[in-house]
Amino acid sequence: MAPLAGMLRERGFRVTGSDSGVYPPASTLLESLGISFFHTFDAAHMQPTPNLAVIGNIIARGNPELEEVLDRKIPYRSMPEILEEVFLPEKHSIVVSGTHGKTTTTAMLAWIFHTAGKNPNFLVGGVAENFGKSYGLGGGGEFILEGDEYETAFWDRGPKFFHYHPDDLIITSLEYDHADIYPDFEAYQLAFRRLVNLVPRRGRVVIWGDAEESGPALRRAAEKAFCPVETYGFNDGNDWVASGFTIDGETMRFRVAQRGKPFGEFALVATGRHNVLNAMAALIVAQGRGIPAADIAKALATFRSVKRRMDVRGEIGGVLVVDDFAHHPTAVKATIEAARGRWPGRRLWAILEPRSNSMRRKVFQDALPKSLALGDRVILGGVFRAQQLGGENRLDPETVAESVRALGKDARVFPSSDAIAEHLGNEAKPGDLLLIMSNGSFDGLCEKVLKKLGAPTQLAGEANKR
Repeated sequence: MAPLAGMLRERGFRVTGSDSGVYPPASTLLESLGISFFHTFDAAHMQPTPNLAVIGNIIARGNPELEEVLDRKIPYRSMPEILEEVFLPEKHSIVVSGTHGKTTTTAMLAWIFHTAGKNPNFLVGGVAENFGKSYGLGGGGEFILEGDEYETAFWDRGPKFFHYHPDDLIITSLEYDHADIYPDFEAYQLAFRRLVNLVPRRGRVVIWGDAEESGPALRRAAEKAFCPVETYGFNDGNDWVASGFTIDGETMRFRVAQRGKPFGEFALVATGRHNVLNAMAALIVAQGRGIPAADIAKALATFRSVKRRMDVRGEIGGVLVVDDFAHHPTAVKATIEAARGRWPGRRLWAILEPRSNSMRRKVFQDALPKSLALGDRVILGGVFRAQQLGGENRLDPETVAESVRALGKDARVFPSSDAIAEHLGNEAKPGDLLLIMSNGSFDGLCEKVLKKLGAPTQLAGEANKR
């Protein structure tokens, strides 16, 4: 919603808004754009009467501003509807979907198109560091956007991405998620099969094709395509294959072949095979839109990722503090493995807040311990807004910690971010890596830990220059 506010502002609209618990990067983006917002909801905010209310998907009946909109018949739309009606017409829509990696892949695509001089329009579900913001209205022929499978609005329970009319569609992966919306994996998969079915004959679908890892769900989704489907991965059976994978410090290098013919050599200032897969999906779409391999390589070599993806927040007394958005067992596993590759030899603390609507539930309780146990020490926070879930549905951090200990790793649960920060301040040693994972602010844990370590908080940009 914050980047959409910025996009509407650039189109000449006067924009204000309301939310609760606004924190960076959304708050800083709004402030930098000069967009005023309220930290509470109140019917009085509907004065003067707006021409249009854009209603986010967490807003439900009973919200005082929503009730005012309905009582006074103020026109309203969802975020996806605004994109569909205002920004996507006459644009080639490139939609990046999937359970994991879509934010990073969308940002990669935007940077590739920008580097190639194609002036892309884009919307990313995070702050793309190359641009310093989450969106761009470059005026070019493409609109690159992250296709979220979460529901659209209280009156539209379908996924957001149904409104985006993809011409090129990427599906990075399919694993069960959003347990609050989809009752089971079959319902989740069905949304993606319907999305594939929306791609026109002249379009293209790009999917991760390593079947033994991606599973049959992606292949079943691809069967709904009426357009060409291209696969990518590490196995020779794919249309696009990555090989020659090496790590040189913080740079990862790899080669890509297209149907057995060399396409190019690429480098990323990132680690983790998941980032190679993200880059492959992006380069396939870029190549299909006429961008040569040399321009793609130049863009990937200068790609700076997305905020809160392996985001170095500071290093104090030899203790490195890293912030990441991971909130699914597979993402936790990939993030820990990537951190191992980027900072080998450090004792790694895996610190997780069960915050997302799926992570708060028991749906991942059995899978989560194996991922967390890839760390050397494990810390779990309390379930975010635990009172909203009954005990029969709510994840039990103590049970997860017990399972991690059964796998041979130290694991502890703390009731608050203050308690975690206190423990880390006492126990972290020089050479340690504190990997803090949450899809929210974790109640300011990064800042609290840095303070406990005994020095003023270091800006992420300064830390990354080290």
